Amino acid sequence: MQIELTRRMERQFAELQSRHGRKKSEFCLCEGVRSCGELLMSPLVEAIELVVISDKFHAAMPGLEKLPVVKVNDDKLQKLSGTVTSQGILILLKRPSTAPESFPPPQDPFIIAVDKLGDPGNFGTILRTARAAGLREFWFTSGSADAYQSKVIRSSLAAQFSMNLREFADLEALRKFACQQGYDKIFLTDPHQGESCFDCQELFQRSVVVIGSEAHGIDNDVAGKRVTIPMPGNFESLNAAQAATIVLFEHVRRITAGGEA
Repeated sequence: MQIELTRRMERQFAELQSRHGRKKSEFCLCEGVRSCGELLMSPLVEAIELVVISDKFHAAMPGLEKLPVVKVNDDKLQKLSGTVTSQGILILLKRPSTAPESFPPPQDPFIIAVDKLGDPGNFGTILRTARAAGLREFWFTSGSADAYQSKVIRSSLAAQFSMNLREFADLEALRKFACQQGYDKIFLTDPHQGESCFDCQELFQRSVVVIGSEAHGIDNDVAGKRVTIPMPGNFESLNAAQAATIVLFEHVRRITAGGEA
């Protein structure tokens, strides 16, 4: 359904280009063929307000014909996007809630969580990896990157639109909620101490595995068992996304090997 671009629509896009504007806005922005394709196949397709495409855009996108679509030239699309190179398609949608109670009870065998992870690239990469590893939950504490800013969505390949993202004030609030849901084991990743993640038998059994930021680490006031990724090279640390990938695919390895996780 093709419609005209209005000034009100342009203001909504402009608002999303600043941190302050994103905090005030009830919308978020998804861009690029692959990310928008993921969104169009997700349960959040009903939250889509508007699709903007370049007049040179010809990619086949299932379901696009049922949505309000605006066609603009490349210069206008670039302005609406705010990125250096526009990818031909933008989708404006209602920002999903991240309140912990907004979703049904978690069903994943374990939960991956990040604590004050402010880097949007790392945050998005961990989201994407968690989705690839078969998880449907992703938990994070305040002070982490905005889960629905454009850079996170691009890094995650729009994985958040098919996952339950729950935000907590701090790790203690996360721990209490986890225990209420039956996830009573908390594992805190540490670059230098703790049991190896490859040897810890309970690591993925109704547990929460917390990844900290490189800048701040993990809140030391929260009780939990320390686990580490062995580094024979005796290096300072891995970045958060690398550490999360190793942990997540250790779970996949155990499952595919035919044993219990």
